[in-house]
Amino acid sequence: MGTTNNIWTAMEANHAKQSHNGNSTFDDHSILHSNLSVDTALSFPLMVPRVIALCKDLFRKWAKLNDSCFSVDTVSGGITNLLLKVSVKEENGEYVSVTVRLYGPNTEYVINRERELQAIKYLSAAGFGAKLLGVFGNGMVQSFINARTLTPADMRKPKLVSEIAKQLRRFHQVEIPGSKEPQLWVDIFKFFEKASTLQFEDTDKQRTYETISFKEVHKEVTELKELTTLLNSPVVFAHNDLLSGNLMHNDEQEKLYLIDFEYGSYNYRGFDIGNHFNEYAGYDCDYSLYPSKDEQYHFFRHYLEPEKPYEVSEKDLEALYVETNTFMLASHLYWALWALIQARMSPIDFDYLGYFFLRYNEYKKQKRMCFSLAKSHISGSGKA
Repeated sequence: MGTTNNIWTAMEANHAKQSHNGNSTFDDHSILHSNLSVDTALSFPLMVPRVIALCKDLFRKWAKLNDSCFSVDTVSGGITNLLLKVSVKEENGEYVSVTVRLYGPNTEYVINRERELQAIKYLSAAGFGAKLLGVFGNGMVQSFINARTLTPADMRKPKLVSEIAKQLRRFHQVEIPGSKEPQLWVDIFKFFEKASTLQFEDTDKQRTYETISFKEVHKEVTELKELTTLLNSPVVFAHNDLLSGNLMHNDEQEKLYLIDFEYGSYNYRGFDIGNHFNEYAGYDCDYSLYPSKDEQYHFFRHYLEPEKPYEVSEKDLEALYVETNTFMLASHLYWALWALIQARMSPIDFDYLGYFFLRYNEYKKQKRMCFSLAKSHISGSGKA
């Protein structure tokens, strides 16, 4: 989708949804569209009839069904989106289910919805995620995946680790049309620009915010960018948010699904893997759960050689270990700055300011070791 220097606006996000006239950059007439929205601030009982009305507006074959033919349940509610399962008893008596994803309020400030919709078409065709069925004012409707959402503890189970690694390798091989420029530093500096000029109405939040040295943060970002450039990490289409909530597993079929591509972009391979490893810590940021070197090597083997994992050379394992654990630092900076924007913009009850400090402090804790590792590897004077 190319480089941008501005925070994504609601107008830019909505532009991707206006394809009835054929002028949108997301011009796919197989995707249904509705101008309706569902207010996520409503209580669930008040939200249900609006979700039903939305489904009737999108899917004409359901338009005349009685509301009693619909059931709406919460699948999950993270700190960005709300997922709902809508089950419908059709006229022939058969049941059909879809997933309604409601975007979190103000998420257009940090997510490029047009880029997301562009990518979904190609990722879906490659067998990733749920099929996109329709878009509406503040969300999308997708096919329902019959699987459970993983937990952080699931992500470290050796059998699942190998499958996640294989799937991520295949994900990285999908080609999405448009600019192939990596977006990591574009996005981080975009976040920095926004995060460093915030004003909070809450005096306690403002006081806490003012303790942050953005001069220091900018120095850290610039220094890390310069170091990662020397690693020559391959540029791939990356998920960029591979936490447990974006991984689903059908235990009976033993099938793994990667879902939710809203942060997806062309990016550095090392960032995608390092970011995934950071997510072993969960929302509580318990970084004692960060994978050990042996656990990382298990992942790397199945990522690099899915069919012959134990034929991967020690040299290749070492190189990817250095690459991943250097870009892991960038993951902390990325989500730390993201959290500051969310602290000001999001109405969701989550301690985003506290999350900034958890991520930034972990960055500072790991910096010396990771920088030393990278510089030693680059100079060829030591091993990982």
